[in-house]
Amino acid sequence: MLRKAKRVRLGFEKSGDSLDGMSLIIDTEAIRYKWRGADGQFPDYEKLIPTEFNTVSHFDTVEAIKAVSSLKVLADSKAYPIDLTIGNGKVIMANTEDKGNAEINADTEGESKVRIDGSYLAQALKACGGMVDFKLTNAYSSMLFTADGYELVVMPMMTNEASEAMKRDKTESEPTTTEEAEPAAEKPKRSRKREKVAVA
Repeated sequence: MLRKAKRVRLGFEKSGDSLDGMSLIIDTEAIRYKWRGADGQFPDYEKLIPTEFNTVSHFDTVEAIKAVSSLKVLADSKAYPIDLTIGNGKVIMANTEDKGNAEINADTEGESKVRIDGSYLAQALKACGGMVDFKLTNAYSSMLFTADGYELVVMPMMTNEASEAMKRDKTESEPTTTEEAEPAAEKPKRSRKREKVAVA
């Protein structure tokens, strides 16, 4: 019905004092749609967006999508993890079973390696389009794709190497020095005077 409609009027309708009563209204010449809202709190998604990075690469998503598609053909199942190696002016995408790899030119800062689900990578690249900045902190933290103010966060796949790096970083971040406890202050000695008592 929306495809056939010449005009659509969008609005909100409030019934009651709470957000539960808020409804989204879409009016056309033929039909009227109404979706009721629900009271709730929007999740604090900004905490999931990384802000510090050790590796940054800038490359063309068209070339990257072609590379991902070529590696998908080599996969034995629908799930096809891809290892990304970034550094020295290029991004190397490799099949995890060493069946093949693809290399694309990129502007890179720093070096890093991460494993990502191939289908998630393809979706992220298609969503960004054009030239994209791929930012990475380490092999086990969320990675960030940015393009023209658009931000997309993708979680990596854990590997033995990534797990070891996470344990190592966690150990290094823990404090190694312990402050010695100060000796407890000695309690002052109380002197008791004996009083003479007369007994009859």
